[in-house]
Amino acid sequence: MSYDLLIRNGLVIDGDNNPGQRADVGVRDGVVVEIGKLSGAAERTIDASDLIVAPGFVDPHTHYDAQICWDTGITPTSWHGITTIVTGNCGVGVAPCRPNMREVNTNDLVAVEGVPASALNQGITWDWESFPEYMDAAQKRGVALNVGMLAPLTPFRHFVMGMESMERAATAGETAQIKALIKEAVVAGAVGFSATLMKQHVGHAGKPLACRLASEEEFVAYAQALGEVGRGTIELALTEQTGVLSDSEAALLDTLLTAGGRPISWIALMDRDDMPTATLDSLKKSESLRARGAIPQISAVPVMRDVSLQRPFLFAACPTWHPVFNRPKEEQKVYFRDPAFRQGFREDLKIPRTFAGDWSRVTIAYAANPALRHLVGYTIADVAKQRGIDGVD
Repeated sequence: MSYDLLIRNGLVIDGDNNPGQRADVGVRDGVVVEIGKLSGAAERTIDASDLIVAPGFVDPHTHYDAQICWDTGITPTSWHGITTIVTGNCGVGVAPCRPNMREVNTNDLVAVEGVPASALNQGITWDWESFPEYMDAAQKRGVALNVGMLAPLTPFRHFVMGMESMERAATAGETAQIKALIKEAVVAGAVGFSATLMKQHVGHAGKPLACRLASEEEFVAYAQALGEVGRGTIELALTEQTGVLSDSEAALLDTLLTAGGRPISWIALMDRDDMPTATLDSLKKSESLRARGAIPQISAVPVMRDVSLQRPFLFAACPTWHPVFNRPKEEQKVYFRDPAFRQGFREDLKIPRTFAGDWSRVTIAYAANPALRHLVGYTIADVAKQRGIDGVD
């Protein structure tokens, strides 16, 4: 047999739970047609000795919505064997967007995803208003990977409701408009819609990300939009406590499955050493929901998070931090010096969140001030002990 491409001597991992095997892979007309010890001729041959040959990986949870404007290589994802990504997760994105809401959409990304405002302000091209126009712009620009786009609910609410999207639920008329826009996006090729209910998802001016204010009636309408189109999935960030599926969250999953009949991808299940059975308990609680298509996103490795005082997403679930989001550095410094802020933060930490107030888990990775660079690599707990103060100070 002859091939367009012959990949020789690789360790083939086929993705079907089979043991790896040293083999050749023959490709013709863009399709793998044979795996084994192959002897046919090929227009192109690759020696994959000492390499792994595997199908491309799919990353279902990314936030490249803005970056595709200036980085068609989708780095660093494209460096790591990933060939398909899904954008628009957690209800945050850059489309649809009217000109007067560009700053708001930009600040949402700064607050939720920690993308520097300078990069967004320089890089986003804004050659769209509607979501289909955004997809067309990305298609014309070209990207290195396959991209599936979720329609993020926050910019859809901004588009219809303006600044009030961050203050209240939508009216029946506004809900109908948003539903129509979601249907339009899915018909145009969006893979569904996304939203969040997580308290740490704050956006412009430290206000709740707009989709967090959507009512259950809204969510039902948007789920029905997918059911009426007959395709698409819902991505939902909803665990108020990491790894713990609450009764109300389980009820919402049940409601949306019933309303739309479409699958739901929900986050996030992660192991917690302070609640060692949380993930298993949540899996047990969600068994019947999973059977109907509500599939959790599970982190199988420890999660490390970056946090800076300019973009403190790690502390976004703490109410005392909301006023610092999207504010100039000098204003943030004044706020951080305020004893009332520090005491409020101590009170916030009494409610278990993220790192459970355990400063031994927070390591100093970078110091702009040369006089403080000797502290890099130490934990906040280390420095607090040296100075005889608490971790907050």
